[in-house]
Amino acid sequence: MITWMQRHKKYLIVTIWISTIAFVGAGFVGWGQYSYGDKAGAVAKVGSVEITMGELQKSYSNLYNQYSQMFQGEFDEEKAKSFGLKSQALQYLTQQALVLNLAKSYNLRVSDAELLAEIKTQDYFFKDDVFDKEIYRQVLQRNNLSIKEYEADVKKDLLIKKTLSLLPVEVKAREENILTTAMNIADKIEYKMLDINQISIETSDALLKPFWEKIKSNFMTEVSYDLKFIKQPKVSLEYDDATINEYYNDNKLKFKDEDDKILSVEEAKEKIIQELDAKETKKEALRAYIAYKKGELEGIEINSVTISQSNNPFGKDAIDAVSNLTPLSPFSKPVMVGDEYLTFELLKVNQSVPKSYEDAKSEVLTMYVDQEKRARLLELAKNSFSTFKGKITDFITVNDSNKLTELSESEASEFLNTLVAKESKKGYITLESGSVVMYNILEQKLLNNDNSDQNNVIGRLKSTMFNEGLMKNLQSKYKTEIFIEGL
Repeated sequence: MITWMQRHKKYLIVTIWISTIAFVGAGFVGWGQYSYGDKAGAVAKVGSVEITMGELQKSYSNLYNQYSQMFQGEFDEEKAKSFGLKSQALQYLTQQALVLNLAKSYNLRVSDAELLAEIKTQDYFFKDDVFDKEIYRQVLQRNNLSIKEYEADVKKDLLIKKTLSLLPVEVKAREENILTTAMNIADKIEYKMLDINQISIETSDALLKPFWEKIKSNFMTEVSYDLKFIKQPKVSLEYDDATINEYYNDNKLKFKDEDDKILSVEEAKEKIIQELDAKETKKEALRAYIAYKKGELEGIEINSVTISQSNNPFGKDAIDAVSNLTPLSPFSKPVMVGDEYLTFELLKVNQSVPKSYEDAKSEVLTMYVDQEKRARLLELAKNSFSTFKGKITDFITVNDSNKLTELSESEASEFLNTLVAKESKKGYITLESGSVVMYNILEQKLLNNDNSDQNNVIGRLKSTMFNEGLMKNLQSKYKTEIFIEGL
């Protein structure tokens, strides 16, 4: 699945370019360097629409969480890098911006009434089945979103949907008939799989080094940051009942049990004290931050460290804050790490450079072996497909992947979906895994099965093709400028 998604990530983006307003409690992930100057307010510009760093961070974080859910938590920064998630996040926003330019050209707008109607469909803003303004405010606050920011995002999504709704994709009866006929063509085939895992490759330095020399710019070190930082340890104070009661009354909706019932002040007391301590800790951290910036810091130890995406003991919020620092603005506001606050000072950005052969060897080895195995297996298939002897099937259609017993079901499905578009009677098909299936179509016949559910299939296919065509058209109409390095 991972290999398939890596090879088809550009199509995955097309299918999700209307964003979901998601609450991401884990924070945003930062990276790379940002080319400032007269474009400091944006990381990209598409037509007249600018894309901000905040939007890019949010897009990356949302995509990261979507992939993490798809892989049931088995997704990390290394996989994100292999998927090109940073580029995906920017591509996602530029596609949105293209549609927003189109909306501007038609003078389309989203009214306040449309905005309110959309917000009132979100049940996490409800109390007793009724939209509650206070819960709306508190939910956004807990997720570090202002009302203005959230409503701007909702309006943007509604505008994109409104624009696309003016360009409907229709399915015609003759298209249904064509697909029904195609789905009813059954083939009796002879097939044989050549397994890529059965190919052995020599991997001496004499072979790997020349391969690395040609592509060494693909193996780069991470951007890292030389920093100084100060810590503000957790503050623990005693609070009188009046202070505790006041805080409880202002924030009681935050203190609920497992059944979503509001806790009493006594039941919530421990949590209240924790939050009051956190507020006091942040106050002290802000005081130290101001003194640090002014060069007036006294009595606090200044530490030194170098961090990067993979070597970061402080978490995502810290690397996010650090990656946005510049020589002109080298101090971060306090960042919460555990129950402490850290303030960072940027000393130096160590830019990405090509890795040495030894440092890149493990990555080079993987790429070299995969490439060589695929090349040798392909050569074997070219020399064998016209004379091979394999297993013969009954009459099968594209839906009969379970009948190809020499292949896994996913391999069989991939093979049959590719075979249906082949014109040659004999040949071979390379699977995403790198394995190759040779085939010989022995006979064909037309079945009489009813495929009444094909309308949705055609609709999805036409929508995907239309979306790709629309993007290409808009890209030629609206200039895209990228101001962030490395994407």
